[in-house]
Amino acid sequence: MARLLGTLRSSQPVARFQRCCGLFPAGEEGGGDPAEGARDRGACNGAGAPRRLAAAGRGPPNGVRSGRGPQGCTQKYIVKNYFYYYLFKFSAALGEEIFYITFLPFTYWNIDHSVSRRMIIIWSIVMYIGQVSKDILKWPRPLSPPVVKLELRTDAEYGMPSTHAMAATAISFSFLTATVNQYKYPFEVGLIAAFVFSTLVCLSRLYTGMHTVLDVIGGALISAVLLMLLYPAWDMIDHLLLTSPFCPLLSIVVPLVLCYNYPKLDYYSPTRGDTTTILGAGAGATVGFWLNNQYAMPAYTSESFPLRFPLITGKIVAVVLARFFVGIFVILLTRRLMKRVVLGMLRYRYKFSIGDLEARRRLEVEVPYKFVTYSSVGFSATVLVPLLHELLGLM
Repeated sequence: MARLLGTLRSSQPVARFQRCCGLFPAGEEGGGDPAEGARDRGACNGAGAPRRLAAAGRGPPNGVRSGRGPQGCTQKYIVKNYFYYYLFKFSAALGEEIFYITFLPFTYWNIDHSVSRRMIIIWSIVMYIGQVSKDILKWPRPLSPPVVKLELRTDAEYGMPSTHAMAATAISFSFLTATVNQYKYPFEVGLIAAFVFSTLVCLSRLYTGMHTVLDVIGGALISAVLLMLLYPAWDMIDHLLLTSPFCPLLSIVVPLVLCYNYPKLDYYSPTRGDTTTILGAGAGATVGFWLNNQYAMPAYTSESFPLRFPLITGKIVAVVLARFFVGIFVILLTRRLMKRVVLGMLRYRYKFSIGDLEARRRLEVEVPYKFVTYSSVGFSATVLVPLLHELLGLM
């Protein structure tokens, strides 16, 4: 068992998976042993690791491409199968902010409030546990070489567990459990869709060289366990979120306490900022849920998106798209305005320039900056956008 775990935690299975999918470091496209590449070339890894610098450049299809590696390291690689390249790059984006900021509000505006509440709360809990676990366990990411790393920003974080795998598992299967009894679609279809979605995201973390096999398996299993623990208590949790007079206060105070007491590292990692972003968005949305229930805010009952395709009409599609684009515009506008306002206030308070990246990474700046910005986004998505939809006749 120890030998198996050691193999799953090593970089070699990741490198072999990349080679099988047609992704090679420049100079190794002939199919050499990834282990030999690790011995022959300098490493290109995270904090404290030696850097191997290569000249950047672009090539024709099946030629040499350049990718930004960790800590500013530029790494040349060769793509021999563009189907897998774009499939897994797209799948990796399903675990990024662009997906969360579009899909989660979409479910609130167009499918069902209860489904959206469940996914947002579970997503917040799962991601917090995953991010904190990374900085407690401090397991390194795969080594490069032999692995080709296609992402820069997340390589400054530790690897275990994969929060992409955790979020994909949590969102896909919580969506399944929340909708299968409310909408008329075959359970088998939903199960296959959830499995395919989470599997693609998990495999994308291997293809991009960001996680070992054990990181991905661990993330998916942790998320599955959390889902099983939360499922029996969800109706009670949902009732408390909607009716308790203490919900708004606790929704703000508890996440803020968790953010300010995030595990400290010896070097800067984006995990604290990402965690604050997630908890802030969840806090703002939760306050919005409570407010909507207390004051009978407008509900989407007239043109909800049915999960029964024969009933989808042109009118429903038009209304759904209009709600989506209006809502996304408001969310992006809110995020942009709040970033400027909050950062301006913090600059005035702590006397730093807008280009001072180190100052913006300080605890007293990063946490309020991201928390206030994204709690405003969550509140806007659940309260302001529905009011605007009602004003425009889109309810």
